[in-house]
Amino acid sequence: MTSLPRDGYIDIHAHFTLPATEDQARRAWQAMLSRGIYLPEPFAWSLDRTLDYLDRSGTAMQFLSNIPGTLATLRASNDYGAAIVTRHPSRFGLLAALPTDDPAAALDEAVRGRELLGADGFAVTANYHGAHLGDEALLPLWEQLNAWGSVVFVHPDARRPPTLDHPAPLYEVAFETARTVFDMLFRKVFAQFPGIKFVFAHCGGAFPALAGRVSLLGNESWVPHGLPARDLEDQLETIYVDTAATAFPSSLLPAAATLGADRIVYGSDWGAPCTTVDTAEKNRHSLQHCAALTAAEAAKVRRRALDLFPLAARRLGTAPDRGE
Repeated sequence: MTSLPRDGYIDIHAHFTLPATEDQARRAWQAMLSRGIYLPEPFAWSLDRTLDYLDRSGTAMQFLSNIPGTLATLRASNDYGAAIVTRHPSRFGLLAALPTDDPAAALDEAVRGRELLGADGFAVTANYHGAHLGDEALLPLWEQLNAWGSVVFVHPDARRPPTLDHPAPLYEVAFETARTVFDMLFRKVFAQFPGIKFVFAHCGGAFPALAGRVSLLGNESWVPHGLPARDLEDQLETIYVDTAATAFPSSLLPAAATLGADRIVYGSDWGAPCTTVDTAEKNRHSLQHCAALTAAEAAKVRRRALDLFPLAARRLGTAPDRGE
């Protein structure tokens, strides 16, 4: 049994994938190459490698998310993620993926994730097959998640084609996240469902840097369905952002200025094909030493996810690890 780093990092942004055959892995790799993501070889997520990284990085727990592109695969992925948590309840949590292009299926999967799989929260894609999170069709889903007081992790779609010959995960994902946050602000999603804690990946992408502009101009006469500055500020109270690949002053300072340092949660982006041990460690080291946050603030970021997931915190504190 591994000695658990109970005072270690709590990582809200970590990915996993379903086990794949060699042929499936190669086809997935070829799809990434076609999108300008030039990985040198097929990628495969490894539980053993992940546990090793958790131990070496001082990470106590990761919340796993994976949002495949089809309903059948998404449900199978949620099942697999739940099985990982069952085996290692004090090292992992599950953010069950929801297919937001099909509101009825998303609501069904949320119920299944909560009642059958024991999911700690939920994961959605900012733009899933053309369906945006501000769409009115998703109101019944948000109503249910609001009643539960759920945490919803929002990740951009990194599988999009390259922009200007640059792979989407490089920077385009930051703009997609910003578009999503602002659309949800204008449509009053956060105001209508204050019981949901939304956590946006990558320090909220470009959203914090653009919040001042939208606050200034959002209620001008030429803007349809205007957003007064006070309404924008009030809605920010349920928004969190994580530090995945963004634990640097250029991202942390706008996030802290827009939301407050107490709304920043640690995320590593571990398990994504574009994340390496080197980049994950540089990001983690920067959080502690870049001086964008005080030492006390950075220390709280490391563990803040436990405030969002009390049941997982209980597992971390009392459940024995079942790892081999």
